[in-house]
Amino acid sequence: MAQFSIRQTTVKVELHAPLSLHELHQQIREELEIAFPESYWVVAEVAQVTPDRRKGHCYLTLVDKGDDARQMLAQARATIWSSRYQMLGRYFEEKTGQPLKAGLKILFQASVRFHELYGLSLDIVNIDPNYTIGDLARQRQETLKRLEAEGLMEANKALDLDLVPQRLAVISSATAAGYQDFIHQLQHNSFGYTFYTTLFPATVQGNEAPASVKRAMYLAGKYKENFDAIVIIRGGGSQTDLSCFDDYAIAAAIGHSPLPVLTGIGHERDESISDMVAHTRLKTPTAVANFLIDRFRSAEQYNENLLDSIRMFSTQQLKVADGLLERVSMRISNLTKELLQIKKDRLDLLSRGLLLKPKNYLEVQKHHISNLDKDISANTKDLLHERKTYLQELSVCVEGKSQRYLHMKEHELNNLVHCIETEAKDGLKKEQLWFTKSSDKVFFCSQKKLQTESHRLRILEMGIEANNPERLLLRGYTLTLVNGKITKSIKDINNGDVIETKMQDGTLHSLVVNIDENDK
Repeated sequence: MAQFSIRQTTVKVELHAPLSLHELHQQIREELEIAFPESYWVVAEVAQVTPDRRKGHCYLTLVDKGDDARQMLAQARATIWSSRYQMLGRYFEEKTGQPLKAGLKILFQASVRFHELYGLSLDIVNIDPNYTIGDLARQRQETLKRLEAEGLMEANKALDLDLVPQRLAVISSATAAGYQDFIHQLQHNSFGYTFYTTLFPATVQGNEAPASVKRAMYLAGKYKENFDAIVIIRGGGSQTDLSCFDDYAIAAAIGHSPLPVLTGIGHERDESISDMVAHTRLKTPTAVANFLIDRFRSAEQYNENLLDSIRMFSTQQLKVADGLLERVSMRISNLTKELLQIKKDRLDLLSRGLLLKPKNYLEVQKHHISNLDKDISANTKDLLHERKTYLQELSVCVEGKSQRYLHMKEHELNNLVHCIETEAKDGLKKEQLWFTKSSDKVFFCSQKKLQTESHRLRILEMGIEANNPERLLLRGYTLTLVNGKITKSIKDINNGDVIETKMQDGTLHSLVVNIDENDK
């Protein structure tokens, strides 16, 4: 650091000869040029950066807040002239990864200047980017420690991401190339999957990005029942635009989000704090779209495998039922055959018994007749013939009754087998019909629910589009901003302020020279 001292000078002014303001400022300028002849290394925080795109100069407002960020100790204006700004700005951005912007602490070499009209200012001739790199690293570590202490580093990762996240709240700029790539990839996927996306417009680079993304996150969380996940995508832009995603506001909003957050900020190598806090970090918007499509494909394959398993199980159950019915049928058939055999054996015994008794009786009668043959001659032949005829008729009658009884029992068994087979087939048909009706009912209810939700999302999109501020600009209205904030009263504006006027086709930057109030 350069050492300097202030030389005390006594200015004698006679009472009868007062100085004009211009003369006083001339003396102040001369004394400051003598007191501060060299350039000095100074540490300060950048409060405002205003590049002059026409002349190439850069005007800065520098502040010193000390150890308490809420207390302002000093403030100064500074200028980087165009001849140096082109070189210093590019060098600073290459080394630190971001351009000069509000909120950065810088170590710079400057000369003290005093102008009679514009007052005290600093001419910056050099900037040490290594100091800013160290300060950014310190801020990043402090942000990580704060998030860790508040339990926000793993909060979003702990949320369950739906197996098929179909309703997506997208936070991005509507004109960003990455957003267009993301939507195109989802809508034209080769599997024909359907996604429902709702855009929550936000600025995704620059100083306004943290507040804009935080506001979009709040709106998406407010309607959390309408979404499965939040997608933050950036895409396009330069490597320097990533710094806003190291801001605590965005990281905390992700940590507090009631929905899983997927990030596709668009950087291959660097990982922002927002990536570290999010549920799933992917490199680009296209990578996020492919991740969602792959998740759909995995779910579809799982359902196909499940359906195959159900079909296989149903087939196995039908085979088991068929086998059981076949075994029951065979058992009934065997029991029937055994019963018929038993009845047949019994009938055979009865038949043999009936056949033996008449023969024995005939033998006895024959022997008796033989004994009486001498006494009975004519009547004996007639009586024997009569008895023989009677026995034959009795034998025929017994055999006929036995066959009718067996036929009747066989018919009853056949009816019993037919009834069992009919009941089994009817039960199987009822189960198949119930399964078909249940499948149709589930499919119809799912289709009806999807149509209802789709209609409701279209109504919400129409309502959001109707209230889009960009439509007001197309109707001829303008927006006036001071320091990035919309103003509605001249009380918020001072002479010398730079104001922005947003119109339909661009933005005007104006320097306030005079303010006229309306006559009350």
